[in-house]
Amino acid sequence: MKLNLPVTKVTIACLISLMGLSMRVKAQEVVTLQRAIDLALERNLTIKQAQFSEALSEENLKQSKYNLLPNLTAGPQASLNFGRNIDPSTNQFINQRISALSGNMSSQVTLFQGGQLRNQIIENRLLLNADRSYTAKIKNDLVLNVVTQYLLVLTNQDLVTAAKQQIDVAKITVDRAQKNFDVGNQTLADLAQAKAQQSTAELNYTTAENQLELSILTLKQYMEMPPATNIVFEKPDISKFKNLSTVFNPEDVLKTALAVNPDVSLAEARQKAAAQDIKVARGNYYPSIVLFGQLGTNYSDARKLVSGVTPSGRMDTVGFVGGNMATPVTVPGFNPVYSNYPFFRQIGDNFNQSVGISLQIPIFNRFSARTSVRKAKITNENALVTAQLARNNLSKIIYQAVWDVQAANKKYQSSLQTYTANKEAFNVIQQRYNVGLVNSLDYNTSLTNLNKSQFDLIQAQYELVFRSKVIDYYLGNPITL
Repeated sequence: MKLNLPVTKVTIACLISLMGLSMRVKAQEVVTLQRAIDLALERNLTIKQAQFSEALSEENLKQSKYNLLPNLTAGPQASLNFGRNIDPSTNQFINQRISALSGNMSSQVTLFQGGQLRNQIIENRLLLNADRSYTAKIKNDLVLNVVTQYLLVLTNQDLVTAAKQQIDVAKITVDRAQKNFDVGNQTLADLAQAKAQQSTAELNYTTAENQLELSILTLKQYMEMPPATNIVFEKPDISKFKNLSTVFNPEDVLKTALAVNPDVSLAEARQKAAAQDIKVARGNYYPSIVLFGQLGTNYSDARKLVSGVTPSGRMDTVGFVGGNMATPVTVPGFNPVYSNYPFFRQIGDNFNQSVGISLQIPIFNRFSARTSVRKAKITNENALVTAQLARNNLSKIIYQAVWDVQAANKKYQSSLQTYTANKEAFNVIQQRYNVGLVNSLDYNTSLTNLNKSQFDLIQAQYELVFRSKVIDYYLGNPITL
């Protein structure tokens, strides 16, 4: 059975609206606190720079270990010489063109250098730990900033909602005041006050919206997200935070924080590296012992090989015998027969080796070693002070954070009581206002007090959550909502 239903313009409009709504919902990305933290840690450029520095320090550590190994170098050389030259194979002067080839391979290893190589490895390892602590510090600071901004977004969202509710109440009040004015039960002043109350509510709404947009923009910047990205924020169940811990022992919190806080870890790591640098600098006072070896050979096309002899037809004197009247001793003379010296044979015949130990004793180096040691000691003293400052600052921050969470709890309890009282008072005044027993001034005053107490309660509620999460941050606990 086939049904032919009429397609009206209204139906088409509804379908288009539903499709548009569906597309907007799909385009919106729901961002939880954990998602915001993950995006910030993944995209933050400052973290990437810190990781690059960490990678460089890791390469420095590797190189300091490689410095314990012997090196190996090769030096081949080819030349074409003209005129009067020294034959590199025979070291004799000749006057001809010479094609020469030489090469050597050398290696050396440091046996002792005042312990500098080993101490440098230790220092580079400490510097790597310092860079890792610095990366952790940036991450922790960023996480705290994201949590702060996320809670600010949630606060502003609730303030916008409350501002909308105030506008609705103000509109109802204006409508009622208009009707009463029309029948002569209220004056023009009462109507003007109701309209002024509505204008104030609309101003509060505009202010809350602007603050919300600004807080969202700041959070997007932390997440390295384009400002035009359409996102919505997951709002946690605030009711589950009513039993937050607000009583902490500052000494216990400080003891735990000193062990996990990246600011302190960074300062201590840098101080250890500075102390190790003193040992590296002292190595300049000691002699260096280096073991070395070398292999070499050469070739010259000017060098000839004696392949035989031929009689010269002369008698060569080879010595003398007798007393005062010495008699020369002669033998038949010969002329050598030369042939080309084969390349590989000449290379093999000229092959030479050497091995030895070099000792370098520093006697006077213009006080550079002493200056290096003194500078290293000063740097270490400064690092000690920096580390103590980090611990002192952390102690101040912890005590302040413990006091802040207690103060936030008191503020929340007071705001809750004030809001409850103002709400009850407004309900009574509203009932009396509806029957004409209360004038518009008292009604608007009560409504203003209720609105202000509602704003104060929202801010106090989120401030208490934030202060409690700050304690978790310094304790090294994961921050969740």
